[in-house]
Amino acid sequence: MQVNVWAVPRGKPMPRILVFGKNGQLASCLAMCGNEFPNAELVFVGRDECDLEDVHQIAPLIDRVQPDVVVNAAAYTAVDLSEEQADVAFKVNRDAVRAMAETLAKRAVPLIHVSTDYVFDGQGSTPYTEQDPVSPLGVYGASKFAGEDAVRETLDKHLIIRTSWVFSQFGKNFVKTMLNLMEQRDEIRVVNDQTGCPTSAHDLAGAILKLSGLVVAKDFDKFGTYHLSSGQSQTWFEFANRIQEVASHVWGDDWKGKDCRITPVPSSEYPTVAKRPGYSVMSSQRFVGSFGIQLPTVEESLSAVIENLRKEKSDA
Repeated sequence: MQVNVWAVPRGKPMPRILVFGKNGQLASCLAMCGNEFPNAELVFVGRDECDLEDVHQIAPLIDRVQPDVVVNAAAYTAVDLSEEQADVAFKVNRDAVRAMAETLAKRAVPLIHVSTDYVFDGQGSTPYTEQDPVSPLGVYGASKFAGEDAVRETLDKHLIIRTSWVFSQFGKNFVKTMLNLMEQRDEIRVVNDQTGCPTSAHDLAGAILKLSGLVVAKDFDKFGTYHLSSGQSQTWFEFANRIQEVASHVWGDDWKGKDCRITPVPSSEYPTVAKRPGYSVMSSQRFVGSFGIQLPTVEESLSAVIENLRKEKSDA
């Protein structure tokens, strides 16, 4: 079996990082951020190399790569479809994660596992902390929390990073969808009763790579569950307006989407199979206090993403 390896010559030793997930937003950003960590080695594994629905493939893969740390950036993330395919969601988000944790526990290798704000029911009104009880509304959130529990039960050396509303220049996400709709329509209608914290996958990837260099130290003692998001709460409607403002600044007066009207609507106008949390703002205070890593503002991160999308268009 051949795995996809991104590597540069090593100087000061840094960990060999095995990343489960190869084509998603976070994995793509981890590869992109790799240039900022010139002594690191990243090994990306996708479904072709290891199908997470078959847990028996995981241990042999880990033994072949022999990583110093594992990042699980893979997940079954189809929120609505998971209601119909609960068995697949739990295979990937719980069973595969347990297999990773069990394998790594035997080898004393740490795991950085990415989770979600969807473990909360959204009934709160103040930012959720790591100590707040979880209560997922649907299969996706339930399967992700089951994966968290599997890690906590099995592997002491773990960091569980809950994040939210991830966007980037890669894959499908709210930012890219809004930009396309703004260019195509005179008006778009966006829900204004769901509140969360948009988070750049690029910023998240940078933080994870920094953590990867920390967790391999013998004296590292900050394992556990953490929240990491932008810290700037807003509704989808407010975020759409911010996207339009930033895009208008980056792309200038010639951008077709600058005059698109954005109208706030309730979630009831866009019924979905799976219920979404109305309020999923998470506090990153524990993470910042523990590691001293503060994510940039949404505006900074959004500007960077939209500028990269502009370059992609001009190069096409």
